[in-house]
Amino acid sequence: MNIFLADEQEEAVEAGPIVAIAERVLLAEAFPDHAEVAIVLVGEDQMARYNQRFMERTGPTDVLAFPVDQLIPGQIPTTIANGQPLSLGDIFVCPTVVKQQVAELGVSLEDEMARIVTHGILHLLGYDHNDPADAAVMTAREREFLAKEGIELP
Repeated sequence: MNIFLADEQEEAVEAGPIVAIAERVLLAEAFPDHAEVAIVLVGEDQMARYNQRFMERTGPTDVLAFPVDQLIPGQIPTTIANGQPLSLGDIFVCPTVVKQQVAELGVSLEDEMARIVTHGILHLLGYDHNDPADAAVMTAREREFLAKEGIELP
């Protein structure tokens, strides 16, 4: 797996666990070794701008995911024969918002960051929560993966 992490904000965040959880989600979803994802850590102002621009929502959010292609959950896209990387998309995470959620939810920062990264990756892989049925499928997959990691969601 190729997980690219860019830290463009000021909160102290450990990169290793973020990259590791992203790799494990992709492995659990049976994606090939040449799959790649970019994870960008941004501050609240930048996230608020992205949220407004792309989602037409005000204020910062915890995670935004921008898939390269519209994938179908559980289906691996056809890979290019010459071995080009399988770029899945970009995930933007706002650690400041994640830290606020930790206080509200009563969970550890590591567990909440794992949940947020998992959530973002699942969006890249075609999971969504726009309607109740899709939300149930995505939530179940998220909980299943995190439970294997020893993380119980509130």
